[in-house]
Amino acid sequence: MSRDVLGVVLAGGRARRMGGGDKPLRVLGGRPLLAHVLDRLAPQVALTILNANGDPGRFAGFGLPVVGDGMADFPGPLAGILAALDWAAVERPDLPLVLSAPGDSPFLPHDLRERLLAARAEARMPLACAASGGHTHPPIGLWEVGLRHDLRTALQEGERKIDRWTQRHGCAAAIWPTEPHDPFFNTNTPEELAEAERLLHRQPASQ
Repeated sequence: MSRDVLGVVLAGGRARRMGGGDKPLRVLGGRPLLAHVLDRLAPQVALTILNANGDPGRFAGFGLPVVGDGMADFPGPLAGILAALDWAAVERPDLPLVLSAPGDSPFLPHDLRERLLAARAEARMPLACAASGGHTHPPIGLWEVGLRHDLRTALQEGERKIDRWTQRHGCAAAIWPTEPHDPFFNTNTPEELAEAERLLHRQPASQ
């Protein structure tokens, strides 16, 4: 079933280019960035969790499970993905796939899950990631829970690049157009947050 997917928002970054703090809690259109991401992701999956380190209470208003990295020293998004895979294996073994997205991408497409699943099936690969504008977006992807042990080993051996690890197993790319705007636009800097504000006010409500 297409809803046999756990969603995870990767909200554990340290937001250096944004001046520190919790980037997903920065305000866009009067609401936290994270609220916009959840609006797009949550309807596409069976359940959504957050990956974040530190005090989970700062996300209490969202009413979602908060799962920290199982590895020390902030090894990056792969650690967050592993945390979600481990959580799914224990808490929701009925969900064999995890769909990940960063907490700073407020315009995720409404057909993200559908098209990633289709790309994965067509290519007969265990993994899939989003692509647009000639670039892949490895943190926005579909992951098999069964690969969690291999991912853990890779992280323990020092692997930090998502695309290098996915190449070991095969990763299909699902491509989206960048007009009227790139659906994977993310807000790493105050300038990009301001641009997201402009984009938000320009787009129709249905998008």
